[in-house]
Amino acid sequence: MALLQVNYLSAALFRTVPVNVILPVDRIDFENAAYLTGGPRRFKTLYLLHGLLGNYTDWVSRTRIQLWAEERDLAVVMPSGDNSFYFKGKLPNSDYGAFIGKELPEITRRMFPLSDRREDTFIAGLSMGGYGAIRNGIVYSGTYSHVAGLSAAVHLFENAERNVFDRLLFDDDEAAAKTDLNPRVAYENMLAEKRPEPRFYLACGTQDDLYGVNETYRDFLLSHGADVTWDESDAGHEWDFWDEQIRKVLDWLPL
Repeated sequence: MALLQVNYLSAALFRTVPVNVILPVDRIDFENAAYLTGGPRRFKTLYLLHGLLGNYTDWVSRTRIQLWAEERDLAVVMPSGDNSFYFKGKLPNSDYGAFIGKELPEITRRMFPLSDRREDTFIAGLSMGGYGAIRNGIVYSGTYSHVAGLSAAVHLFENAERNVFDRLLFDDDEAAAKTDLNPRVAYENMLAEKRPEPRFYLACGTQDDLYGVNETYRDFLLSHGADVTWDESDAGHEWDFWDEQIRKVLDWLPL
């Protein structure tokens, strides 16, 4: 399994950004001392987002994603999203939504043998990245066919309890809640515009402070007829849970 670090100039962010890429191109037939020739010409791809205070190295350093991706011939692209919540920020050159939803799939397909088919393109994330995966997976549903949110930080719009950092994200919380930054509004817009609908995998630990808001958002999706798979376990907001869940996500994906 090849693990590459890429640095490229982002048009959406107008700076050089780092990305980790897991690429299953180096599987070896040890008996014949040669590379295996089988497998897809264009790899199915998971775009995998980190949480608040993290970066592009988190998933590789804290979970077994590299092992499990190799077993499944899956490419995994892990960008740095800073503390952006993966949407367009208030400062110039901070359109993290376009970065995740449009630019990153386009540029990585130019760099690597990745499938450009929607049905082969997936997005997932944890906490802040779970919110980013859900919101951008819906807004850019023409790009992503499957969306997984693990312990997703949907509390931004599912209740009024926010910490100091959360409150800095918006000039006006009430106005933001009426836009597609709100995953509910994003989903309703998608339905109204008759865009393709993704399938959802949502999971949260029952000891996680975000458990209730994830249940609420799950129920919202189900009430609109969405295809939702739900999982939970006796866990908090922690890497042991996310390590277990990302394997379940891969089992759920059409690989």
